[in-house]
Amino acid sequence: MFKRNSKPTTIMKVANFFWPSIGFKRSTQYLGYRLARLPGTPYSLAAGFAFGAAISFTPFVGFHFLLGGLLAWVFRANIIASAIGTAVGNPWTFPFIWTLIYKLGIWLLGRSGTKSSVFGADTVEHFVNNLFQNGWQSVSNIFGDVLFPMLIGSIPVFIVVWIIFFYPLRALIRKFHARRADALFAARSQRIPKEKTAGQETLDNRG
Repeated sequence: MFKRNSKPTTIMKVANFFWPSIGFKRSTQYLGYRLARLPGTPYSLAAGFAFGAAISFTPFVGFHFLLGGLLAWVFRANIIASAIGTAVGNPWTFPFIWTLIYKLGIWLLGRSGTKSSVFGADTVEHFVNNLFQNGWQSVSNIFGDVLFPMLIGSIPVFIVVWIIFFYPLRALIRKFHARRADALFAARSQRIPKEKTAGQETLDNRG
């Protein structure tokens, strides 16, 4: 009854990721409230998600889950939140992410991109398999031409993405936790007088 009349296309999903239809403020608030329901401090939850999101802007496709969790563990952040954060990197956003970090890496290294330097979803798998089966020489060109520039370009992007997600989410989660604490305190304050009244009535009846 309440379903959409038509399913969003891939282009619409990509556009909605970079420019949410409900607006950045509301989408960030929604995300913050979802994270705030997880057990943990505002720092651990926000930092965990930020690490997961930031690691998605690296060329280590297939290892984002593991690396995000490892960073979260090292910095005492929430590992579950980091796993959620890795959803920032997905089939719709990876092409934009790869293009960004590759071109930035080429620029930082002072190189000019080559037409043969194409990064696909299977590049990391191909790199790892050939490395173990055929040795370094078989993959040195892939690393030097593609992965290394992407790795260099991902470093500043990682830092920027982490900051972009961490500070707004931490503020929202703190606000949510404060409101929840106030609500619990108010509910408890209302319950205590009722319990005292019920107890007093029981004593009067016994008397």
